[in-house]
Amino acid sequence: MGRGGKAEGEGNEMKEVVRVRVLCLHGFRTSGSILQKQVGKWEKSVLERMDLCFLDAPFPAEGKSDVEDHFPPPYYEWFQFNPQFTEYRNMDECLSFIEEYMIKNGPFHGLLGFSQGAILSAALTGLQSKGLALTKVPPLQFVIIVGGAKFKALLHFNQSAYSSAIKCPSLHFIGDKDFLKPYGEELLKSFVDPVVIRHPMGHTVPRLGITRELRPSIRFWIE
Repeated sequence: MGRGGKAEGEGNEMKEVVRVRVLCLHGFRTSGSILQKQVGKWEKSVLERMDLCFLDAPFPAEGKSDVEDHFPPPYYEWFQFNPQFTEYRNMDECLSFIEEYMIKNGPFHGLLGFSQGAILSAALTGLQSKGLALTKVPPLQFVIIVGGAKFKALLHFNQSAYSSAIKCPSLHFIGDKDFLKPYGEELLKSFVDPVVIRHPMGHTVPRLGITRELRPSIRFWIE
C-alpha cells in the first residue's frame, strides 16, 4: 500500500507502526482545525496509525454556523445547496479544489469525512470508480464516513455517484440520535460490504474507546 511508518519499542522488540495518509473533510460551516479537534478525541492507539491531513473547504460560510457556541471562526463550506437538497452550487469547483490539493500534497490512501464532508467523501469514491472525479490521483483505498448521507441529485455528467455498488472499502459511523441516521442507513446500500460502528450519540464525531466493541473495528481498518 506504500504506507509510511516508524519503529517503536515494545519490550525488547521493535515493531513498525504503519501509518496511512488520510485526507479529512470537515462538516458544513466548520473548518479543518475544528475537525482536527473533534477527531482528536479518538484514542492514541488509533491516531498514531494515521497521518491525518485536515483541509479547509474552498468557500467561506455564507451564513450562520451551528458550532459558533463551541468553536471560533473562520468557518467554511464545500458547496452550497437549495432547501430541498436537490440543487448544488460550486460542486465542480469543489471537486477540482480537492483533487488539486491531493495532487500537490498526496498521495493519500483514503478519505475521512464528517457531515457535509462525509456526504462528499462517499460521493467522491463512487465518482472516482466511474472515472468522473479524482482521475489524476491514485484510487482511494478506503473511506471513513461519520454522520454521512447520499446526495439527492445526480452528480457530474448527469451520472449518479451511486448508480452501481461502490467497491471501495468503507467504514461508517452512525449515531442513534443523529438526524441523518436514516440517510446514513440508506447510504450503506451503495457500498459493498460496508463496516458499521454504531454509537448512542447524535450528529457528532464520537469518541473512540467509549466501549470495547469500537476498538477492534477501527483498529482493524488501519492496521
